[in-house]
Amino acid sequence: MSQSEKGTPASELIDARIRELGNWRGETLARLRALIHEADPEVVEEWKWRGVPVWSHDGILCTGETYSQVVKMTFAKGAALEDPSGLFNASLEGNTRRAIDLREGERIKAEALKALIRAAVALNRARKKGRSK
Repeated sequence: MSQSEKGTPASELIDARIRELGNWRGETLARLRALIHEADPEVVEEWKWRGVPVWSHDGILCTGETYSQVVKMTFAKGAALEDPSGLFNASLEGNTRRAIDLREGERIKAEALKALIRAAVALNRARKKGRSK
């Protein structure tokens, strides 16, 4: 578990954000968070960039940003990941990141998302292993 700059555990800050949102965005962020933990029980929660939930394992996996119309899950190295279920629907033009924008009422494809999380973990591990040689 990571701590913020002021010493509050990131998990508590993420809990507070979910409560603060209190609507479909909070519910969606909570659901994404639960799926991330199901996919990778060793994931580390962080709080970066003045209030963005971040999930890491041997490097950043993804972020969970909330906007008025979407909850955006951005994968730091998404362009390098296979996405057979076509979850990525935003930030498609870049060479590095990919994102999933979820709107109110949209269903999360849980198994496909967990597979994407596991692929991101595997990519980070492989890159870390390659650097340690």
